[in-house]
Amino acid sequence: MTTPMSIPEASEHVPEPTRRTVLRGIAAGALTLTVAPSAVTRADAVTWRRRRRPNVLVISIDDLGWDEIGCCGTSFNETPHIDRLAREGLRFESAYAAASLCSPTRAALVTGLYPARTGITDFLRGEPAPSDKHLSTDFRTVPDVLGPYGYTTGLIGKWHLTERYSGDYRSRPGNPFAHGFDEAIASEELYIGDGDYFHPYSFMPSLPAREPGEYLTDRLAQEAVDFVTRHRDEPFFLHLSNYAVHTSLDAKPELVAKYRAKPGADESPNRPVLAAMLESIDDQVGRIAATLTDLGIAEDTLLLVTADNGGPYRDANVPLRGGKGELYEGGIRVPLIASWPGTIRPGRQDTTPTSTIDILPTALDLAGGRPGREFDGRSIAPLLTGRGRLRRDTLFWVYPHFIGRTHPHAAVRHGRHKLVQYLRDGRTELYDLARDPGETTDISADEVVTERILRAMLRAHMADVDLLPPAPSRRAYPRRELAETFDGDLSRWTTLPVGARLGEVAVRDGQLAVSASRLTHLVFLSDVSPTSDEVALVLDPGTFAEAGNQDTVFVGLAEDADNYLLFRYHNGLNRVGWDLRVDGTLITAGAEPLGNLDGTVDLAGPDARYAFVLRGTTATAYADQGSGWEFLFSVDVGGAIDLADPAVRARYRYATSVRLDDGTITLDGVTAHRR
Repeated sequence: MTTPMSIPEASEHVPEPTRRTVLRGIAAGALTLTVAPSAVTRADAVTWRRRRRPNVLVISIDDLGWDEIGCCGTSFNETPHIDRLAREGLRFESAYAAASLCSPTRAALVTGLYPARTGITDFLRGEPAPSDKHLSTDFRTVPDVLGPYGYTTGLIGKWHLTERYSGDYRSRPGNPFAHGFDEAIASEELYIGDGDYFHPYSFMPSLPAREPGEYLTDRLAQEAVDFVTRHRDEPFFLHLSNYAVHTSLDAKPELVAKYRAKPGADESPNRPVLAAMLESIDDQVGRIAATLTDLGIAEDTLLLVTADNGGPYRDANVPLRGGKGELYEGGIRVPLIASWPGTIRPGRQDTTPTSTIDILPTALDLAGGRPGREFDGRSIAPLLTGRGRLRRDTLFWVYPHFIGRTHPHAAVRHGRHKLVQYLRDGRTELYDLARDPGETTDISADEVVTERILRAMLRAHMADVDLLPPAPSRRAYPRRELAETFDGDLSRWTTLPVGARLGEVAVRDGQLAVSASRLTHLVFLSDVSPTSDEVALVLDPGTFAEAGNQDTVFVGLAEDADNYLLFRYHNGLNRVGWDLRVDGTLITAGAEPLGNLDGTVDLAGPDARYAFVLRGTTATAYADQGSGWEFLFSVDVGGAIDLADPAVRARYRYATSVRLDDGTITLDGVTAHRR
């Protein structure tokens, strides 16, 4: 635990931690009447300024590349205000986002926890995503932690911690008000995936403009200025969460023209539209910093400028490797600039590894609390003051999903070394970041001891966060629920056609055989329901048809032919995936892409097996191609079927399925065990 820095006393009384029931803010999308900043002069500010707990103001930039602001290296983009803060404040050279994508990092910022602990490990998709995920209010977030110390808490801009975009904003699970934020302003009402930067905003249809031709980044700047002005007399925590420069690039035409006319505009990594967007963000930062000064509270405010993850354009992350969605440095190392006049000595640079998980513990430390083991993050207050050190050697990341070309993987940085491990087969890579920040040379074969140490550390962390269910070993799932070897008849099974003609079904020589000459899809429903939400169902495939276009087997849970969750394997394409059918309708919207697995799974071998592992509302696919279990993918279906509910689970039974249009497919057996 770090020793809290000395903070001026504001009051000896600290109220009991409770969620605030009187919200002094406004709902997202509402037009706010505020005191104009110009109404408060610097002389006025001096009359009310007092010694107090410091404000914390975090400005995050979406998808910011490592080399896209001036103080980090670019000579094409112009960010003079951010660069000035870096010169006059502190720049962290080894700052990391808690994840390589936005939603997990945002969850980490408001909880101080690794994303894996919150269950938010991927970007949250829009309705009707089958998972319906959100940041649970069971987690203590910024208002819970800082509210007892008298802090007003605000969010301006992007939240992205819920997949629910219908109904009253305040009733949506995981919304900012549900977490106790006093104000949530201009936060998305609809899914923000494609981006929108000029009014009217497609994802905030009820937000009226405050000026003609309003640009979203400018609107967020004005809202932040107004928030700071409203709350200048009390300590506050504000996250100004920019939607820019995410995915769809759009900027003010005059700024785009300016950058298109610059020398090198058509050369990598220069992007005139992105540069124009960053200039608007830089102006935003400048306006806010000037407001703090004009109000006389700059010396009472820690201002942080950072990003939620690395940039998607890999040439903009050079010399770092990779980008958004990857746990190489280009995906997770981000700028972090701290400004606190009178406290931070100007012009400092610090190489201490820091992370998004440190922001909330730092704010608590500055408020006068003592952050401890309730956080994964640590207070960086000693680094800000220059009066101490951060005693931390290790940071972890886990990304068990697919995006672009990226496969599920995890990483650990310990000291100067970093290990990246792919979750499917356990393959590891080791890098010396002090000598090789671009991660160009894997030294795992030369640094065997270091590789083993970091591998063990990462294995312990994975066990600690308990993110993935164990593979279907008898030790992990000792209690048998189903053992079908097809040595008898199908009297305990129900055969259900799925919108196709019934083929020939037979049990012979210890195999279930399905033959067809036209498209046939059959579900075989056992008479056993899972008695736990932690079960493993294993399919032993027999022979495949090796003909036609639908040479596919399935394993999972089904209620009937119109309601099931089945993992599929298509032998002709060596492709895996999943089918969720509810009331006869396939629900696949919001599913992460699994195309990277195409051609890499072969279950036609004699010892091959395919497993459906359930834990709560999440099912995980494992495959054994003859040399041991490999993690393939996970899918959360809690928004469609709550299999954690015993009453729901009782309606479903263990099932297997066959789909083919020519030839014969056989199955050797199906077994199920629970923890």
